[in-house]
Amino acid sequence: MTRSEKGFKWPVAMERTIAAPARTVWDAISAPGNLEMCHPFCASNPVHAWPGPGSRDEVHYLSGWVYERHFLHWHEGSGYDLEVGRRGGSKSFVSWRIMPVDEDSCVLRITVCPAVLQTWPTVLRWIPHLFRLRPMLKSYLDSVVRGFEWYVVRGEPVPRNQFGRHPWFSRS
Repeated sequence: MTRSEKGFKWPVAMERTIAAPARTVWDAISAPGNLEMCHPFCASNPVHAWPGPGSRDEVHYLSGWVYERHFLHWHEGSGYDLEVGRRGGSKSFVSWRIMPVDEDSCVLRITVCPAVLQTWPTVLRWIPHLFRLRPMLKSYLDSVVRGFEWYVVRGEPVPRNQFGRHPWFSRS
């Protein structure tokens, strides 16, 4: 049973059509340490175990935050599911999926079930979710999928903060 099936409410998703075969995008998202080349807010991406279910790595953000990622499910060629969060803190559930459009393009979709606010009563949770959390996560996820597109299409690392700074993940 995944976290999303355990009662996470109000997932936030972003997707982008990438002008590259699904296999090429899979090669990018499944490479060890891939966030260093593809993620516009990643300072480093140390890997502890790779690949497959049980994979573990860290995301060291430009802001100084460090998140751990623990991979729960690995769907060869099409995506994976993971938990991410600060060491000792609550973990959000994240799903990465690649959906072929045709031989030369595919959609990359990232869905986050954020742990933050989940323990709040629903009647109190929806306002901060709708007006703060959701817009901030959408902005972040848009930059991440665009970063992967940049790397896959151009064949070069995405520059840091390429699509704008982010209050949570960029340096102040």
